[in-house]
Amino acid sequence: MKIVFADPAKTPAGCVAVFAIPERSLLGYGAALDKATQGALRRAMAASRFTGKKGQTLGVMAPNGLAADRVVIAGLGAAKEMTRRSAEGVGGAILGDANGAGQKALSILVDAPSGSPLSATELAARIALGLRLRSYRFDKYRTKEKPEQKPTVTSVTIYVPGATAARKLYAGLEPVADGVFLARDLVSEPPNVLYPASYAARARELAKLGLKVEVLGEARMRRLGMHALLGVGQGSGRESQMVVMRWDGGRRGEKPLAFIGKGVCFDTGGISLKPAGGMEDMKWDMGGSAAVIGTMRLLAGRKAKVNAVGLIGLVENMPDGNAQRPGDVVRSMSGQTIEVINTDAEGRLLLCDVMWYAQEKFDPRLMVEFSTLTGAIVVSLGHERAGLFSNDTRLATQLREAGSKVGEKLWRMPLGDGYDELLKSEIADMKNVAGGRGAGSIVAAQFLKRFVQGNRPWAHIDIAGTAWSSKGDATTPKGATAYGVRLIDQFVADNYET
Repeated sequence: MKIVFADPAKTPAGCVAVFAIPERSLLGYGAALDKATQGALRRAMAASRFTGKKGQTLGVMAPNGLAADRVVIAGLGAAKEMTRRSAEGVGGAILGDANGAGQKALSILVDAPSGSPLSATELAARIALGLRLRSYRFDKYRTKEKPEQKPTVTSVTIYVPGATAARKLYAGLEPVADGVFLARDLVSEPPNVLYPASYAARARELAKLGLKVEVLGEARMRRLGMHALLGVGQGSGRESQMVVMRWDGGRRGEKPLAFIGKGVCFDTGGISLKPAGGMEDMKWDMGGSAAVIGTMRLLAGRKAKVNAVGLIGLVENMPDGNAQRPGDVVRSMSGQTIEVINTDAEGRLLLCDVMWYAQEKFDPRLMVEFSTLTGAIVVSLGHERAGLFSNDTRLATQLREAGSKVGEKLWRMPLGDGYDELLKSEIADMKNVAGGRGAGSIVAAQFLKRFVQGNRPWAHIDIAGTAWSSKGDATTPKGATAYGVRLIDQFVADNYET
């Protein structure tokens, strides 16, 4: 789908989109079209439930006198409440409507309402980003598809005063879509295609953007003492990997920010085998690692002025004769020993070694880790928010504020000594689970906190409920969401770019 910007001089054709705000108030271009058609648009609104609320669309067959085939009236919502995120949602809603109607060419006439915090040029750029995000499809394995199931829009022209400025703004936003699409692609891939070695090969491709990419195999990790990570993957015929991606865009010698992701490319549960029903979904148990690799691609793509390192541990958790057993004791890279009570609590085992390596190797200013770690977080928060655990209130606040701006919301969960007590083992330094059904997400976070050196700011974000969507939204189709990519980009831009 091609997106271009143009000054509003030509008469738009095809499917034309104009804007309204509550209560059924058409903006300038829409009002002009309505006048040219003797009030046809206002009559259409009056005969429908369309009021101009955010995200609403109303399709109208183009009245006589217009070169267009169809007019879409899109609701912007209250002018003073408009945000960049809501503008993107409007773009996604317009594209969804046009594809549903089988349109090929789409023209959008952009003007910002009085009192809007967004200028017309920024509104246009954000609408374009919403269009691009909504256009995502993972269809590489489909060989038969009905015409009505395929998107039809191939070209979009956005008419706005100051088109050159809008085009420049959008060019700066395109890396956002690139990072999000990479993360969605990785999460969507089937596990026979995406496994640790092939995943690492995909990461190596990012070197062309200026990232320094290093891949550690099992021999190297064994020498480093990463036996907690290696224990998870020992039942698989595929070798475990750890990928380290560096972006040095900040001041020379300045400590980096560390972003860490869980990359269980497929999780059977190991010997503590999961039920068969729904196990196919466990291909996206690497959603945390996808968030990290998408973030690193985005930071490099927009030449972020920050030093950052992304680390992902990549394993398969499989139940063969060499698989890790309940009752095994492993020694982590930190030297702490872990009694494995449940092999399906594997994510924390690989993450503790990756976190320790990140601290020993890079001495980062802070660590933020993403993982589809526990089903218990879905019980707590559903699919609306990810769970945030942190030892640092300032870091937690920065992350929550960044997430709110991009629609990736967080809810801070507690930590405490009482939860830590639940990890006591009779024969090792700790257990990997507490046992029982209570506080599962908190205990998992408490486990990871034991591998934070000193008072280093650290945050664990449990995205088990947000990495995959069964319904989608205006800018995210059903499936992989890439949750975390935009959150971290906004977090970096707001707080840590030099």
